[in-house]
Amino acid sequence: MIKRIKLRTLLLGGVITLLFLFLIFHIYKVQVVEGSMWLELAQKRWSTTETFNAKRGTITDREGNVLAMDALAYNVSINPKVIQTAGIKDEVTEALKSILGMSDDTIDGHFVKRDDGTYYSNRELRQGGWQIEKSVADQLKEFSKTLKEKIVKEKKGTDSGIYIQETYERLYPQQKLASQLLGYISIDGENMMGVESTFNDLLSGSDGHISYQKDGQKVQIAGSEVEYVAPKDGQLIELTIDGDIQGYAEEALRSVVEEWSPKSATAIVANPNTMEILAMANMPEFNPNTYWEGLENDYAAMYNHAVGSLYEPGSTFKIATLAAAIEEGVFDPDELYQSGQIYVPGEPKPISDHNKYGWGMISYLQGLKYSSNVAFVKLGFERLGGEKLREYFTSFGFAQKTGIEIPNEAVGTIRFKYNSEIATAAFGQGVVLVTPIQQVAAVAAVANGGELMKPYIVKSVTDPSTKTTTVTEPTVVRRVISEQSSKLANGYLEQVVSDLKEGTGKNAYIEGYRVAGKTGTAQKVVGKDYSTDKFVVSFIGYAPVDDPQLIILVIVDEPNDKYAGGSKVAAPVFREIMLKSLRKLDIAPNYESIAVEENDTPTEVMISTPDVTGMKGALAKEKLKNAGLQFEFIGDGSIVEQQIPSAGSLVHPTQTVYLITEQKENLSVPDLTGVSLRDAVEIAALLGVQLKIEGTGYVYSQQLVEDGKSKTLQVKLSPLKESQYYVPGTLDPSGEEDEVTSSDEESDSGSDSGSEEQSSSGEQASS
Repeated sequence: MIKRIKLRTLLLGGVITLLFLFLIFHIYKVQVVEGSMWLELAQKRWSTTETFNAKRGTITDREGNVLAMDALAYNVSINPKVIQTAGIKDEVTEALKSILGMSDDTIDGHFVKRDDGTYYSNRELRQGGWQIEKSVADQLKEFSKTLKEKIVKEKKGTDSGIYIQETYERLYPQQKLASQLLGYISIDGENMMGVESTFNDLLSGSDGHISYQKDGQKVQIAGSEVEYVAPKDGQLIELTIDGDIQGYAEEALRSVVEEWSPKSATAIVANPNTMEILAMANMPEFNPNTYWEGLENDYAAMYNHAVGSLYEPGSTFKIATLAAAIEEGVFDPDELYQSGQIYVPGEPKPISDHNKYGWGMISYLQGLKYSSNVAFVKLGFERLGGEKLREYFTSFGFAQKTGIEIPNEAVGTIRFKYNSEIATAAFGQGVVLVTPIQQVAAVAAVANGGELMKPYIVKSVTDPSTKTTTVTEPTVVRRVISEQSSKLANGYLEQVVSDLKEGTGKNAYIEGYRVAGKTGTAQKVVGKDYSTDKFVVSFIGYAPVDDPQLIILVIVDEPNDKYAGGSKVAAPVFREIMLKSLRKLDIAPNYESIAVEENDTPTEVMISTPDVTGMKGALAKEKLKNAGLQFEFIGDGSIVEQQIPSAGSLVHPTQTVYLITEQKENLSVPDLTGVSLRDAVEIAALLGVQLKIEGTGYVYSQQLVEDGKSKTLQVKLSPLKESQYYVPGTLDPSGEEDEVTSSDEESDSGSDSGSEEQSSSGEQASS
């Protein structure tokens, strides 16, 4: 018996000893071996962290007007598990419908069970409950508070299952203004396209947080450490964009879309001296605040054609060929050539002007005004040659990215090999593909004195924490032509606009300002052939010519009228944007114009002619150009003996001032087209010829009849209506078509020859 008791005692003592040893071992393991792990887990349970969202940087225009900003908003999420357990789903559903405007189907979709049959513990209401306004959030908070009190009272739970968190939403106060340029931020906070994407690292900033230890009641544990990191807001980006000018461009393009229903329309406004982009507009457009609506049409409204589209530029590209020819000394404005058609070696069919019959023997300057393809084939193909032409096109920046701070910039091509390709490239068709921003930069180099500048859209970046500002400085890429060549090119291109008789750019004329520019009407490639009814029409120009401050390119892709070319569609848009922009920037006119009134009704804007009598021809020429007047020398003398109209006369900008440099017996009868009846009579008297007059107003037709010793000048006149100017070989004032050509509009239809080579690149052409 005693032995059994001893044995039991011994066994019990052994078990207790073993348990004690196990307990000591386990305590050692927990406290020593695994101590750091358990401490870390405990600290995680005690610790809590609250995140403070950084405010995304603001984007403004050059005058500080906000284009994109962050504003306080609220995100809503629910706990379906808690809501179902408390039996309050119907009440929550009704509240979400009435306060957030959510549908039954959307709400029910958040209450679906998981694969294991349980409900989710957190569902974000991204459709309807994301980035809501404070007033809406306050309503939901009040409902949640009331609901929580109810379920606590009924002992159904302690939580309403509705959670509201502060956040920021991205707002675009100017709505659609510069939408493709700015881009947008998605509902998930992702930066999508434009400046928002390119400068995301600068705009994002970094979130802050506070970390501390808490007890079960979420009260900070006394003596515990607190870690606080302040949020760092994103940087302020000031763009080069002028909000007003951007508005002018978009308004003008909307009018184009309404009238001509094109696939797209683009306008770029820049300072040619720095290549700061003052406006970049595209149609169709979208509103970044409701960006999802722009996704409905295959992103068409979100595409920035200004940097991403390639197109055959047509006659606007002739500016590059002209500048190269001037720089190489092969362009003589007074030299004559036969217009109409030209054969390229090795090609069976000729390249034609848009007027296939031509204008006879004309000067190269007239060829520029008429936008003659033949003139530029002779300059580019015959005189410069393929290699020299390629060298200048490359120097002007074509077939290479400009480096502008916008994603997805296209490159383009200037490849050409065969004679037909070189010839058509000289006037902007065939194997030449460019982007709008490339062309603006290239023509700006012609305008500003010969330097190719890098275009940019960011004027400055300011760090809100350090208050330091980094300003973007203009960047010179290279010199392309000399200042002298630039000055000559500017003068010639000015006449394309100011010569309202011969210039194809006459619809871009602005009273009081010296404007230079060029139209373009390029056939589009469809399949492997040029289309006969689909065109890209454009106009590029700058002003004032003597000190260019603005350069504007307007491109309209496929206007719904195949006869509506660059002069008819794009030039008026250019004029509208340019005139408003010049006035907005307080750029003074080059000359004073006077509005003359008859019977209290405003008529044409008139210009007071300066006195140039007694001056040398070069000085008189410069003075009249600065006044915005056209002129013509009569005679071979070097000094102006007489001027018609006389000094101080009020004349229409279309009228020519005749400068007499010889005695009348040595003079020939000049072209009087566009002059008034009074001046025609005075010139006829000066020349000693009889005048036979038909009609009233301004001369649009003349014929010199010689009968023995007498000379009779027969002239036809017609009133000159606003914005209607007579152009030789087009429409007479009665509105009937001339037999020579049906339109004064240029059309860069390319060559009838070498069609296979030209169309080979057409598959890449787009706008």
